[in-house]
Amino acid sequence: MSAAAVVGVQPAWFTAPGGGRLQLWPQKAAFDPDLGLLLVADAHLGKAVSFRRLGVPVPEATTAAALDRLDALLVATGARGIVFLGDLLHSARAHAAGTMATVAAWRARHPALELTLVRGNHDAHAGDPPPALGVQVVDGPLRLGPWALQHEPAAVPGAYALAGHVHPGVVLTGRGGDRLRLPCFHFGPAHGVLPAFGPFTGLHILPADAGVRQYAVAGEVVQALPGTAGGRAGGPP
Repeated sequence: MSAAAVVGVQPAWFTAPGGGRLQLWPQKAAFDPDLGLLLVADAHLGKAVSFRRLGVPVPEATTAAALDRLDALLVATGARGIVFLGDLLHSARAHAAGTMATVAAWRARHPALELTLVRGNHDAHAGDPPPALGVQVVDGPLRLGPWALQHEPAAVPGAYALAGHVHPGVVLTGRGGDRLRLPCFHFGPAHGVLPAFGPFTGLHILPADAGVRQYAVAGEVVQALPGTAGGRAGGPP
């Protein structure tokens, strides 16, 4: 996705109970305009090459496509840094020379960008990113502003927690019984879950319980779902 593809795209907005606010982008990432940070969950870079090495035929160049989406988001938001909420690399196979060369070339285009990884379960198997990529790696929760940033969803006292891990989704039912599964942003009273940024991740359907706000991602639109406590799109809260 080119930077031009996000021109005119209006993100949805979410305001947390503690007052933090996020832009929710259809590229399946969130942006905190007050901290200048892009939040990305479950990028799973190198997942395609991991599958191909196991004999599963999947498309190539998925890592490059994911990094193109990051480029578009950086242009659209002006972010000064990215925090990855776990599972940056899919497996040890993601350290393949071609994948790392693609990531290194992207990093070279953004030398001043601050990159932080909050370790997830896949990172434990994949290992930390190569030091040359300049990624600060920490264990969660990472407290920044009003947020507690981590991989697995759980409440954190004194902060609103943001996580990934479960690849949240919703099922929309249309007239005639048509059903559509879509990724979503899922925000409960104490913690929220971002959609998986990477491809081939599947969806885990989460219920819209009391106090939950859900925002479905459909193409170039993020839409607060009727029946949830969704905020308004198109402008700051």
